[in-house]
Amino acid sequence: MKNIILSAIAMAFVLVSCNQKNKQEETMKVETSTEAVNQSAFSIDKIVKNYLAIKNSLANDDSDAAADAGKALSETMAKTGMEKVAADQMETYMSIADDVKEHAEHIGDNGGKIEHQREHFVTLSKDMEDLIQLFGTNQKLYLDFCPMADDNKGAVWISETKEITNPYFGKDMATCGSVKKEF
Repeated sequence: MKNIILSAIAMAFVLVSCNQKNKQEETMKVETSTEAVNQSAFSIDKIVKNYLAIKNSLANDDSDAAADAGKALSETMAKTGMEKVAADQMETYMSIADDVKEHAEHIGDNGGKIEHQREHFVTLSKDMEDLIQLFGTNQKLYLDFCPMADDNKGAVWISETKEITNPYFGKDMATCGSVKKEF
């Protein structure tokens, strides 16, 4: 009889202990989920919108519109609040953001010099790819690639459509390139 009572008490302790572990796991899962939501609260939608305006202007061989869009992107970067950037993403974001600002300013300051704008667009596009990979996006985007761009080294750009509209060659080679990735 004594053994049965001791066994029952031991079993009760085991059940209570196991139940506590599950509660701790649930709490950790909820905290992790909340943390993930907080990390993704930083939005790059306005940055992407301005970038796409540059891309579309260059694809249409419109250097002045690209300059306006470059200035808009530079202003957006200056106004972007970083308080929602997660601490573990801050250093990476700052590095990319500084580069984006620099190339957006060059594009904005060089209306009428489309080749110079396109040179800066090569690096700007790589930076945008990095930002999208870091923070994600609320819209479907595509990573396109033209093997002939950047003196035949090849270059990427981000597009909002699957249809290729090449910003590096504009109307001369509007469809040169292919979709490499979907975001």
